Amino acid sequence: MSPTLPGDMQTEQQWLKQTREWMLRGKSAVAESLLANGLTEYPQSIDLRRTLAGVYRQTQRDAQAQSLLCGLLADNPGDTASAFLLAQMLKEQGNMSSAAAVMRTCFEHGQHDAEEAIRAIELLDDCDRKRDAAAIAEAAITTHPGDPRLHAYAGMLESQLGEFERAREHCVLALEQSLQACEWHVPLGLASMQRYPDAEHPDFGRFRNHLQRKDLSEQARSTLLFALGKAHDDIGDYAQAAQYFRQANALAHALTRWSRKHWRRAVEARLAAKPIGSRPDQTPDFVPILIVGMPRSGTTLIAELLARYPRVCNRGESPWLATLAQQPELAGNPKRISMQRAAATYHAQLRQDDADGAQWFIDKQPLNFRYVDLMLALFTNAKIIHCQRNLRDNALSLWVQSFSEEVQGYVYDFADIAIVMNDCERLMTHWRKSHANSICTVHYEKFVARPEAVIAELAEWLELPRLDASAATDISPRGIGTASLWQARQPVYGRSVERWRHYVAYLPELVKFPMDRPSHSSDQRPSGGNSI
Repeated sequence: MSPTLPGDMQTEQQWLKQTREWMLRGKSAVAESLLANGLTEYPQSIDLRRTLAGVYRQTQRDAQAQSLLCGLLADNPGDTASAFLLAQMLKEQGNMSSAAAVMRTCFEHGQHDAEEAIRAIELLDDCDRKRDAAAIAEAAITTHPGDPRLHAYAGMLESQLGEFERAREHCVLALEQSLQACEWHVPLGLASMQRYPDAEHPDFGRFRNHLQRKDLSEQARSTLLFALGKAHDDIGDYAQAAQYFRQANALAHALTRWSRKHWRRAVEARLAAKPIGSRPDQTPDFVPILIVGMPRSGTTLIAELLARYPRVCNRGESPWLATLAQQPELAGNPKRISMQRAAATYHAQLRQDDADGAQWFIDKQPLNFRYVDLMLALFTNAKIIHCQRNLRDNALSLWVQSFSEEVQGYVYDFADIAIVMNDCERLMTHWRKSHANSICTVHYEKFVARPEAVIAELAEWLELPRLDASAATDISPRGIGTASLWQARQPVYGRSVERWRHYVAYLPELVKFPMDRPSHSSDQRPSGGNSI
């Protein structure tokens, strides 16, 4: 088959069909030529213009693609297909606010079905634009009030935004409208957004009733058991809580694909790797702050409190450092051009298009302790905050949580938790040998005992601008998508210190964790290290 000549008359759909056939063959130049011919006959065709934008995108002409898509949306703001294509491009560039604006404008025009709304919600959630995603969910519920999926999404988003009362209403509606809501882990969401005062709360009966069902998947049953365990923990019924948690972890452990062998192999490779010699050009006005350590060691709260300071932007648990670390071109001793590209990607994804003059950017993905050397090679001015916590408290806090990320699959077995904890300390001790001045250790117990003093000391070490007194008690309004979404919005408290003692009679595995850290821990750090 050869491309159609300009003089051949065809319908609009015939032009599209031929174009797509050539695109599937990888012949983008032929497809572009066909589209140009088709547009001479149908210059206002939305489908032909949008397809041409797709060709531009495939051939890395993003500016032309964006210009074409913006023109389409100016003519028809409710054009969902063009809006999704443009928003996805903007997301890949790190322009998350612009992506959110495109989707919000699109959904303010015309009629959109529930499936389109859910796609938009998921896209904006991935962009960490939870307030925009929640606004689309609420608007879609007005049009589709009987769709339980929309209520489940709205509940999830509003709980992450701290709007717990409204979130609870949506979650309860989702459970009442659909038995599938348990498969969406709605009970776990309900339990995570409050502290239960007593066993008379209706959620206790609600969760137990669902647990009797025979049609639940093992994953849904596991998260339901985690919800019941959390509810009984809230009221101090630790024996019953331990039973529920043990059942939940057994199910989750059987389902996880996390591999102890693969983990250990990856850690040993990081420890054996030679220092990275290549350095990209540096950007003095961009200072990454990694907050690392074991999850549930105070990382979320420290990030939220540091984000009160001027010119500090909290990007939450960014996946980008781990994503870059897995790229083959960064293995071994990468070339400078590869490091330059990686630094530019990370810079764009954290700075984004809403930084408003920010200079310090927080990335609080705890497991980034695996890639401290890569971060400090990409950005020599980066700062690493290493959070430590009593091992027994930390192990328990991990074991009683249900995590959605496969990389956290070790948390369902105390032996796996111990291995990851030990490897975290091994890696951090290793990084301190050559990067001591870039790393500061924060002890959870000291932090909860004197939070303002610890944060002030951290801010001084980071050389942050002085904190305005009026912001001293502010909590950042950004969404919190971790298991700490409720706790991080409460005043700092020390109830979790030595929490393990409540459970040791029911969980003898906790006794195997030492009271103090092993001799290779950061308390034996080289001179020049920092500790708070």
